[in-house]
Amino acid sequence: VQLQASGGGLVQAGGSLRLSCVASEKFSSINAMSWYRQAPGKQRELVAAITSGGATNYADSVKGRFTISRDNAKNTVYLQMNSLKPEDTAVYTCNARVWITDYWGKGTLVTVSS
Repeated sequence: VQLQASGGGLVQAGGSLRLSCVASEKFSSINAMSWYRQAPGKQRELVAAITSGGATNYADSVKGRFTISRDNAKNTVYLQMNSLKPEDTAVYTCNARVWITDYWGKGTLVTVSS
């Protein structure tokens, strides 16, 4: 599975961004899609995930601000990020889980200025 992420950029605190991740395979063959992020000097963390059945889960730090969704027809998963904070600054990476195998796309940088 190849993943292409886009949508990162520079935004002021309180602003919004939407990340997109296009998969080379149909979602019917993918168990779950996720967004991870890694800030400078920190470990990578799970931000949000959506399963093939549509169940979602979020990191506590983004609940109520971020929304993960998908468009099956476009093989695309989105991460809508609202009320962004400087601590959301990180490289965001898309992940696809197919059975026990993880596939990773290239990250997209999100920078939130105060």
